[in-house]
Amino acid sequence: MVSDALRQYKAKRNFAATSEPAEGGRASAGALSFVIQKHWASHLHYDFRLELDGTMKSWAVPKGPSLDTKVKRMAVQVEDHPIAYSSFEGTIPAGQYGAGKVIIWDRGTWQPIGDAARGFLAGQLKFELHGQKLHGKWVLVRMKGKGEKQPPWLLIKEKDPFVRPAAQFSVVDELPDSVETSQSRLKKRSKPTTVRAAKTATKATATRRRQSGLPAGATMAPLPATLAPQLATLSDSPPSDPQAWTYEIKFDGYRLLTRVDGADIKLFTRNGNDWTSKLVPLQKAIAKAKLPAGWYDGEMVILNDKGVPDFGALQQSFDAAKTKDIVLFLFDLPYVAGHDLRALPLRERRALLQGLLEKSSSERVRFSEAFDAPPDSVVASACKLGLEGVIAKRLDSTYVSRRSTTWIKLKCSQRQEFVIGGYTAPQGSRVGIGALLLGVHDDDGVLRYAGKVGTGFDDRTLGSLKARLDRLTGAKTPFAKATAIEGKPQWVKPQLVAEVSFGEWTRAGIIRHAVFHGLRTDKPASAIVREKPTDTEPVAKPGRAAAANRSHALNSSLRVTHPERVIDPSTGTTKIELVHYYGLVGELMMEHLKGRPVSLVRAPSGVDGQLFFQKHAETEKLPGIRQLDPALFPSHPPLLEITDKQGILSAAQWNVVEFHTLNTGTKSLEQPNRMIFDLDPGEGVAWDKVRDAASLVRSFLQELGLPAFLKTSGGKGLHVVVPLRESRDWDTVKGFSQAVVIHLAKTIPQRFVAKSGPKNRVGKIFIDYLRNGVGATTACGWSARARPGLGISVPVAWEELASLKGGDHWTVRTVHARLDEGNRAWADYARSACRLTVAMKVLNYRAGAPA
Repeated sequence: MVSDALRQYKAKRNFAATSEPAEGGRASAGALSFVIQKHWASHLHYDFRLELDGTMKSWAVPKGPSLDTKVKRMAVQVEDHPIAYSSFEGTIPAGQYGAGKVIIWDRGTWQPIGDAARGFLAGQLKFELHGQKLHGKWVLVRMKGKGEKQPPWLLIKEKDPFVRPAAQFSVVDELPDSVETSQSRLKKRSKPTTVRAAKTATKATATRRRQSGLPAGATMAPLPATLAPQLATLSDSPPSDPQAWTYEIKFDGYRLLTRVDGADIKLFTRNGNDWTSKLVPLQKAIAKAKLPAGWYDGEMVILNDKGVPDFGALQQSFDAAKTKDIVLFLFDLPYVAGHDLRALPLRERRALLQGLLEKSSSERVRFSEAFDAPPDSVVASACKLGLEGVIAKRLDSTYVSRRSTTWIKLKCSQRQEFVIGGYTAPQGSRVGIGALLLGVHDDDGVLRYAGKVGTGFDDRTLGSLKARLDRLTGAKTPFAKATAIEGKPQWVKPQLVAEVSFGEWTRAGIIRHAVFHGLRTDKPASAIVREKPTDTEPVAKPGRAAAANRSHALNSSLRVTHPERVIDPSTGTTKIELVHYYGLVGELMMEHLKGRPVSLVRAPSGVDGQLFFQKHAETEKLPGIRQLDPALFPSHPPLLEITDKQGILSAAQWNVVEFHTLNTGTKSLEQPNRMIFDLDPGEGVAWDKVRDAASLVRSFLQELGLPAFLKTSGGKGLHVVVPLRESRDWDTVKGFSQAVVIHLAKTIPQRFVAKSGPKNRVGKIFIDYLRNGVGATTACGWSARARPGLGISVPVAWEELASLKGGDHWTVRTVHARLDEGNRAWADYARSACRLTVAMKVLNYRAGAPA
């Protein structure tokens, strides 16, 4: 029976070429399994599979599921798949059926409502899902057709506490990653995660929850293979509503996430590195505690003779591979006993965790106690005891896998990580090194010198550090700008991270009164930036159901007026949908916006109405947008800068559709820091000619020794961008870019034209170098364009050029197909910045000379 059901599946595949399973997989003894696989085939879609009668009944859902009951998603029924297919993640080779990448987007168990076989045959299958992303009641309804080989169905969310309006929350956009692997980076694993069977009836589910002592808001879910931790935000003052918060020690140690699954106990750092083999004594102590299956969040430390965490001792224990004295303090419980607790308030998660640890009575695995005192008193007491500080957490907050203002750090002194870029020679009787030279990355990913630290070392530490630094010796400074340092510094490759406390930052960005505490091996050097305190934000108390699926795209304090207003009549896209889009891409977009003056294109009447180009505005009512110093551009009113994601949302609420940036930074407008070639096709130019033109421009720039980065324009053409060091004035950069365009037009006149105007470029491509003039702007990465279809400007890799189908390859409504890639194609942008000196010599161009 099963082999007959799989006949069509097998006939389509060559199992000698693809790693997909031909058959196999054990039918569930209890609750039935389901899986949703995100599949980048010829078009991105979601494969929805339900276990039934020994196979996985399967549907292809082009847009993925929606939590809105009013949204009916097309679901095309395809051939049955073997149960073993539920564990498949990987890439189907080119030339094979369904070629492309596949990830497990969601998985869990499903419970039929009524007779499943009868409902399937009748074309109305109702069920409940208990997944890691999808929960609650759903229905699949077969549409009336004419005997299609692939019958069309509709996948619809039914009314229950998990419903979310589509305009406010898109589950496929908000939660794009694999539930099996961190950030969709496919890794081979020796053992697939087991989906624990849930009870089949609602009554049995409630009984099990009561027996386990879990609150009603706990959701049945399999134990995920990975978990990213919630991170705290540095604050310069305690919260204004202290009674709504709890206060714990800020441990001076390493963050550790513990995954317990029976006898299988694994220990992970905050970045997902498996440190189990380094922590065997602690692993054994956790096993003796006999904790139920779950994820346990905490910090590992070594305590000194006064019972205070000692970071230096912890670091030395790893250097000596002697970790038997490590103590693990646990403070949160995201998963336990087959349930997802992340939507529960913190007070309930901690109460459960405390109860479990009270039963274990282990000295090596302890509960992180909270202080019962006013926050000012707590911080003062912590500092007096020599602790690093205090962590304050909102009692009603849910657990989120990102940095959040519902957890804040209140430090006794300033303390953070720094990248080691070199060291000075020792003086007097000291051996090894004199002082470490420290740096942090700025917003562009450039390493900036931040000062030095010469205290906090003992002889053992000095010797160990010197040995490590000797293996990283470099010939030149890794810091962006030459800094006057006494003596003759020895530079090293910027790979080591130091934990340093200090008194203050100077206005020049240098730390004072620094003390070394140890090396950190749990954080990559590339992630180290200057920590900046933020004010705590009041957080509205969410309802239980809302918390389970809370959107992080939109700031809850943003009030969107006229959300129903249609921005693009051609697609029916509304204002709230555009605001939601900018909420989704805000963090990606800030990498292109931050530190640049902006111009904003407003469309109060939609993209078909009158557009307003706004370079200047009063910003008092626009949080996240600031006016620049008028002295930067004396002949004009103050320019604007978007300072954070909130500024993008404020602008979108103000009916802004397009965001444009200038080719310069906000500190000085005197020199551009990029050069742009905008490929603008004339009438009658086929898209493949535009792609070829981009390749030709890149090739010529490479001959000139210039790096080139590519992005779609969101309109008809493409943008080729050259990152520059701020070393030339505007006239030189504009003149040189014009010389490049003239050279290409003379060399390949059948393809390029150097003069603008529709008549000049019929059948040809005008490379717009005018974007490089003073005050000129270009559409920012991830900006929508104020034209029918709402195309978006997206950074892409050159290897992707051949697959692009237009300058508006992605739109506001199809962005989910690109979110996984983000800005990865431009990862080397900042470090690729160059000068024009060599290129000008190759092209024989002199500054000030006419092109």
